[in-house]
Amino acid sequence: MASTDSSPTAPAAASLAGQEYEVEVGPVAHGGHCVARAEDGRVLFVRHTLPGERVIARVTEGHEDSRFLRADAVTVLEPSKDRVPAPCPYAAPGKCGGCDWQHAKPGAQRRLKGEVLAEQLRKLAGLTPEEAGWDGTVEPVPGDKVAPGEVPAWRTRVQYAIDEDGRAGLRKHRSHEVQPIDRCLIAAEAVTELGVEARDWSGMASVEAVAATGSSDRMVVLTPRGDARLPLVELDRPVSVMRAEEERGRGEQTLHRVHGRAFVRERADGRTWRVSGGGFWQVHHQAAGVLVDAVMRGLTPRKGESALDLYCGAGLFAGALADRMGERGAVLGIEASKRAVGDARHNLADFPRVRIEHGTVERVLPRTGITETDLIVLDPPRAGAGRAVIRHIAPLGARRIAYVACDPAALARDLAHFRDAGYLPRFIRAFDLFPMTHHLECVAILEPAEKRQR
Repeated sequence: MASTDSSPTAPAAASLAGQEYEVEVGPVAHGGHCVARAEDGRVLFVRHTLPGERVIARVTEGHEDSRFLRADAVTVLEPSKDRVPAPCPYAAPGKCGGCDWQHAKPGAQRRLKGEVLAEQLRKLAGLTPEEAGWDGTVEPVPGDKVAPGEVPAWRTRVQYAIDEDGRAGLRKHRSHEVQPIDRCLIAAEAVTELGVEARDWSGMASVEAVAATGSSDRMVVLTPRGDARLPLVELDRPVSVMRAEEERGRGEQTLHRVHGRAFVRERADGRTWRVSGGGFWQVHHQAAGVLVDAVMRGLTPRKGESALDLYCGAGLFAGALADRMGERGAVLGIEASKRAVGDARHNLADFPRVRIEHGTVERVLPRTGITETDLIVLDPPRAGAGRAVIRHIAPLGARRIAYVACDPAALARDLAHFRDAGYLPRFIRAFDLFPMTHHLECVAILEPAEKRQR
């Protein structure tokens, strides 16, 4: 039956996109922007600026009734002492959305990331840096130190979007629109040498370029638009080629080998790791080694202990644990990606007491029958582990837990869940493994609350 309600529909609030405000910029916020308040009281999240600056901010998103507006600083009236000219011509309002802080000195970038981490710990976990065992610093990675105005080339995996004309580029901020580029400054040299940006990729939706660390392996993963045929791939260096297609309803791509190997060989912690095309591996060329070192130092594994490696990927932490716990040690890894499970089993075949199970942590862990363990590593996706997973692992009584986090908000939320489940942080270390962006990586080492409170 048709509705008889004839009440008028409220008119849509007017868009404020394009409106400009002169504002004094306040503190940094999570997400690569700073907070400002206009004279009319409106709150603006402003990119391409720094705390303390006075700028003209042009609204990019928001309406008359929005709780806040998003904006870009299009004119800097009073610059911060931490400002430098952005080295990349695409790191500007309305262009590439990949880098957030190219206009800031390296030390200032790390301070900003530290302020964000401190805010998230306080707001979401109720912890001061001191209570979390964090010294307040975001550690630079050896080799990334560059002069102000220069950019470290650290990214070994770059996902290029392809526009309708077949040009390779990167997505604009909060947009599907493609910004064509001729070079990504943060891409590792071995990625740049492929020359992806100079080729015509008509018919492709995306091209992922991968350059392994510790081997000469390079790969491109092509995702066609619809039924488009793959182009003949002729790049400036030898390269393996894979074709990807989305697997409906399964959340994982199906990959088909076109040319060369179906994997690259990465090197970390004294071992070689097979990582299949499209599989997860840290994108900074030093990240795997830095994180293994931090996790192992924090856990101090002992001979003959047992451990869990949750969200284990290609088996990096499981292998490091097995190596240090010796022949009597035992490790169970759990991973949701079928492709990564195959890699982990291959990579760890020489450890007879390592077992890798396929499935989500919340489903697989209760079925294993494990009732106790000595150590746990978890490296969840950006959204974090969540309360349900933490409720599963806390009763296992691990003497230490290492939580590897790429998002400070997810880390803080999960630290609150851990506190409720009886675990407190012994210490946290933060690493600048994504220079020029707002991202950082953290390693939190947790212990049972009764041990921390003695």
